Amino acid sequence: ALWPAAAVEVHTSKEVDAVNGTNLRLKCTFSSSSPISQRLSVTWNFQPEDLSSHEPVFYYLKEPYKLSTGRFKERVTWDGNIERNDVSIIIWNLQPTDNGTFTCQVKNPPDVDGTIGEVRLRVVQKVHFSEIQFLVVAIGSACVLMIIVVTVVIICRHHRKKAQEKRIEVADTEL
Repeated sequence: ALWPAAAVEVHTSKEVDAVNGTNLRLKCTFSSSSPISQRLSVTWNFQPEDLSSHEPVFYYLKEPYKLSTGRFKERVTWDGNIERNDVSIIIWNLQPTDNGTFTCQVKNPPDVDGTIGEVRLRVVQKVHFSEIQFLVVAIGSACVLMIIVVTVVIICRHHRKKAQEKRIEVADTEL
């Protein structure tokens, strides 16, 4: 007889943008057809944009294990909760060299096969002061223009009303 294959499904965002120098929680959740095992393991890896070899980022087996070497040493912490099927991590002080694809793999024996979550990270530069100034000027100008238009409309209506009242007054005196 054929038995349905047990598999772990892993869920992540497809793409994430984050500002250079900030911290980012890379969310990864999973579902398994088996109860959570004491042998559950989580492996986070990284592949840079230049497609050079995968680098380890983080490992979990009964407890979180930090890296002792590599670009993510001292920059990654566990932020997951196994009981809630959450195996997320936080990356501290993002750098442009962190651009690339992170993979999240969960094995929950006997569920050891299944999907591997992939999230592409783009680290963007902070908004420059000149760009902020431009936005302030553009928004401020639009607000001032709206105030001027509303004021002109109110003044025109007021003058029309006065002119209409004068015409009625003149018509009344002629009668």
